Amino acid sequence: MRVSSILFVFIVETSVKAAKTATRASSFAGSTTAAIFPPVGAGTTANSLFPDPTVVGYAGPTITGDEAAVLQTAPAAPFVDSIVPLVEPQPLEAAPTSSFDILTHLGSLSPFRSLPPATFGVINASSVVPDDCTLTQVHLLHRHGARYPTIGANEVAAAVHAAATSEEGFEATGPLKFLNTWTYKLGAEILTPFGRSQMFNLGMGFRVKYGELLKEATELPVFRTLSEERMVDSSLHFAAGFFGVQSYSTSYHQLIEIEDDSGSPDSFIGNSTLSPFNCPILDSDVGSFGGQQAEIWGLKYLNATQKRLQKFIKGNLTLDASTIFAMQSLCAYETVALGYSSFCGLFTEEEWRGYNYFFDLDFWYSYGPGSPYSAALGIGWVQELVSRLTETRLGPANFTTSLNASIVTNPTLFPFAQPIYVDATHDTVVAAVVTALNFTSLAGNGPLPTDHIPKNQTYFAQQISPFGANLVGQVLSCPSRSPASSSSSASASTHIRWLLNDAVVPLTGLSGCASNEADDGLCPLMNFVAGLEQRIAEVDFGFACFGNYGVPTPDNIIDGRYPQ
Repeated sequence: MRVSSILFVFIVETSVKAAKTATRASSFAGSTTAAIFPPVGAGTTANSLFPDPTVVGYAGPTITGDEAAVLQTAPAAPFVDSIVPLVEPQPLEAAPTSSFDILTHLGSLSPFRSLPPATFGVINASSVVPDDCTLTQVHLLHRHGARYPTIGANEVAAAVHAAATSEEGFEATGPLKFLNTWTYKLGAEILTPFGRSQMFNLGMGFRVKYGELLKEATELPVFRTLSEERMVDSSLHFAAGFFGVQSYSTSYHQLIEIEDDSGSPDSFIGNSTLSPFNCPILDSDVGSFGGQQAEIWGLKYLNATQKRLQKFIKGNLTLDASTIFAMQSLCAYETVALGYSSFCGLFTEEEWRGYNYFFDLDFWYSYGPGSPYSAALGIGWVQELVSRLTETRLGPANFTTSLNASIVTNPTLFPFAQPIYVDATHDTVVAAVVTALNFTSLAGNGPLPTDHIPKNQTYFAQQISPFGANLVGQVLSCPSRSPASSSSSASASTHIRWLLNDAVVPLTGLSGCASNEADDGLCPLMNFVAGLEQRIAEVDFGFACFGNYGVPTPDNIIDGRYPQ
C-alpha cells in the first residue's frame, strides 16, 4: 500500500473547515484502541459511602485573603516557561551546546509559553503596570488548550499506522525502527490532559495578575466560549483555575455560543464573533490559497528528508512529503497528548524550522495580513470590543458582520462595565482578530515567500496562536499622562495596552496611536477607540466574504483586506 499524497492543509487543519467538522463523519476518527474511563457501571454518583465535603464537614479555618495584583506590585512580570509534565524533545544530530527548542517550532501546534516582553519591538516592554498608572479593566481573548488532531487531520497518520502494522513485508530500521511496534494512540478533537492543565493554569495565572479587579464587580461576570467540547472544557478549566474548583460554578455565568454557520445574525444559532466562519469566500480558491502557498513550501523543504528516511523502510510504505509532514505533526500531537513522541528525533533543526515556516505561510495567507478576508473575519470581535470600551449598545446598522444580534443587544448576555472580560476561541480566530486590530509590526517584513525563509521575519504563527494563546487588553488609568485640561480622576480609564502571549504589541497601525508612547506600548484610550472605529469603517465584510473576486497577487495585501 502506498500512502497517497494528500494536501498539507488537510493534515494541519488550519483551514476554516477544521471548525466545521464537529458533526462530520470520518473513516478514521481516533485511536485504533479504545480507552474507556471510568469503567462501565463504575460511576460514583449517589453513593452514600462517599459523601461530598458539605456533608463531611470539618473544613477547618476558611479565611479568605485579599485579591492579588501581581502586575501592580511586583518589579517584574511572571514568565510562563514550563511544559511539565511533557518531555522536552531533541532534534536529530543536535549539537551538545545547541539551545534549539522543537516545541517553539511547531507552528500553531506549539504549547503556549511567554514571549520575551520586547518580542514585537516595544523598547521597554513589560506587562507590569507603569508606576503612574492603575488597572481599571482587562479584556482576554484566548485559544483553547492542547487537543488531539481534528477529524480529517488523521488520514495520513492512519495510512502510516496501517502500513506499519501490516503483514505485507513492512520493516523499519535505524531511526525508524520504532515503527515496527508503534501504534496510533491519539483521539480526536477534545483536549488532552496537558491541554486541560494549560487552561487551569491560565485561569489561575489570570487571577494572580488581575484578581484585584474583581473588587469592582457589581454582578457575576459573563465569560464566553463556543459549543465544541474542547471549547467548553477549556472554559470550565479556566474558570476552575480562576475561581477555584469548589466555587467556580457559582462565581460567573458561562455563555456558550453555538458553532454553526447556517444561521442568521438574528438567531442565537448562527453568527458568532468567536467562530466567524459565515463567509462563503472560504470555500473558494481564495479561501484555499494559504494552504496552497504552504504546500509549495512543504514540497521544497521536505525534498531531502524523503530521500534520507526512505532508505530505512522496506515494504509497502513510500514516504512522500505528506507522510513525512504527518510524522512531524505526530511529534507535536503525541508530545502534548502522551508526553513524548519518538517522531520528534527523526528531524533536524533545519527541518523543524521548515515545519514551523509552513504554518507561518498558511496563517499569513489565510488568517493574517496577507489574506483578503482575514480582517473581515476578526472585525466582529473588534466591534464588540469598542462596544464594551465605550459602553455603547450595538444596533441594526452594525449587523453586517459576524455579530450575533440576539447576543449583543441583550444586556444580560452582553453586559457592560465588567472589570474582567474573557472570551475563548480558536487559533485561526486569534490570528484574524490580531489582523483586524491592525497590529502592523507583525507584518513589518512584508509578504512571506514560498521558496525560502526570509531574514528578519516578523510574522510567526507560533508567536500568535499556540495552544493556550492569549491576547490581553489592559485598560489603565494614567492621570499624569492625560492632557492638563482633562478632568480624569484616578479611577477614570485613560489608556490601553495590548499583550500577545505576554509580549507588548505596538499599536502603530491605528490612527492616533502612531507614537504609541513607544517606551511601554500605551495608547490614549480615546485615540485607540477612534482608531478602531476608523478600522471598522475600512473593513468591508460584505465584499470580503461574499464578493466575487479571484485570488489577488500575494504582494498586494499586507493588512488583511483586498487591495483597495
